[in-house]
Amino acid sequence: MRGDLTLTGAVRRIEGPLLYVQRSASVGLNEAVQIIDREKRQRVGRIAALDEDKMIIEVLESTTGLGLDDTIIRLRAEPLVFAVGPGLLGRVFDSVGRPLDGGPPIPADRRMRIDGLAINPTARALPRDFIETSVSTIDLMNSLVRGQKLPLFSCGGLPHDRMATEIAQRARLRGGEAGQFAIVFVGIGVTHDTAEAFRSAMESSGALEHTVMFLNRADEPSTQRLLTPRYALTAAEYLAFTEGRHVLVILTDMTNYCEALREVSASHGEIPSRKGYPGYMYSDLATLYERAGCIQGLSGTVTQLPILTMPGDDIGHPIPDLTGYITEGQIVLARDLDRKGVYPPVAVLPSLSRLMDNGTGEGYTHKDHPNLAHQLFAAYARSTRVRVLASVMGMEGLSDTDKRYLKFGDTFEDELVSQAGPRTLEESMDIGWRLLRVLPEAELSRLSDAQIDRYIREEAERA
Repeated sequence: MRGDLTLTGAVRRIEGPLLYVQRSASVGLNEAVQIIDREKRQRVGRIAALDEDKMIIEVLESTTGLGLDDTIIRLRAEPLVFAVGPGLLGRVFDSVGRPLDGGPPIPADRRMRIDGLAINPTARALPRDFIETSVSTIDLMNSLVRGQKLPLFSCGGLPHDRMATEIAQRARLRGGEAGQFAIVFVGIGVTHDTAEAFRSAMESSGALEHTVMFLNRADEPSTQRLLTPRYALTAAEYLAFTEGRHVLVILTDMTNYCEALREVSASHGEIPSRKGYPGYMYSDLATLYERAGCIQGLSGTVTQLPILTMPGDDIGHPIPDLTGYITEGQIVLARDLDRKGVYPPVAVLPSLSRLMDNGTGEGYTHKDHPNLAHQLFAAYARSTRVRVLASVMGMEGLSDTDKRYLKFGDTFEDELVSQAGPRTLEESMDIGWRLLRVLPEAELSRLSDAQIDRYIREEAERA
């Protein structure tokens, strides 16, 4: 491996965050660069493009104060790396892994590339087992499984930041592995007030003890925003695959990441694709989302819960659309439920966890959990169709069964979807069984006779 090289007087042009530099050394794409100005202040950058005569360096901080003749370029001959070690938990970092909490640098025992581990697909293990988030509509209806990537699709003005904080505070493993659980919380493009609110909430709840936070603020360069999730996922991989922990990575807001990707792509002069986003946005997002998973022979796992706001409330927008292709389901927040005062405003019908069956049922949660979830989903879907029918025909034209479905739909939203505090899975299941007792037994086609006897008839007789 070659040593560091220093270039002086090689900068030919500065445009925004980009330095156009005469190429006089052998370098590679995405190699780390140190930029030193006339005051000897150091900035971090990376090589974004190159040809035979020149190279373009992307500065990851402000370029204010850099000159053409007096800027020194130090080529590090390695990609961007993050120094990680046993002291990660309980720390708060900025966009590029520098401490924000006033503490010392991490006593590193290794330096890991922020590009991530190249996981051989044949080495991946099937995600299994259950992570409890204390949100009924997730735990009961769309369960999160270790090693899964399950995004949350929100809209502008909805309480997704509050949900992100509460899930980070309350998420846990069930059983004897609870001590091996860790959170990596990533705020991308957030305001100073929001960043401080995230930090204060984690500290006051005590959750910061098993959490690593990365906070990228809205006034920081777009180039840093692209690196924030990469530094965070590098920390998650260390905690999971070196320390053997089960790590939940919460990233909010990935829409800010994609907007930064569009801005940086435009600064490079690249040809835009749909809605101005670069044509490689799908593969770029995949380099982040595919870092979730389980590896055969290693005890730790990385689970992702990326949160994004859908521009214009459009689920077909490129950001949620491409995210949906890469990930394994989605949790959708609905504006109409939020207007009704329902919190969290999770729209159950368009939400889906494709790996739910791998982490629920006997041996994972409860043997009756899957059937209960399927029956609740079917009944709620029927209630929404009856609402449409009632709006056309009026209540007088509905059968007694349809009226029961209307009542079920209202109580489902008011008592199961809406919640004032955290719930265990068992508490959510108890509510679900109670709601189903409103319906005729003949309508409970997703339940076995034994389940109807135990949870519907016997409980109704006791009541």
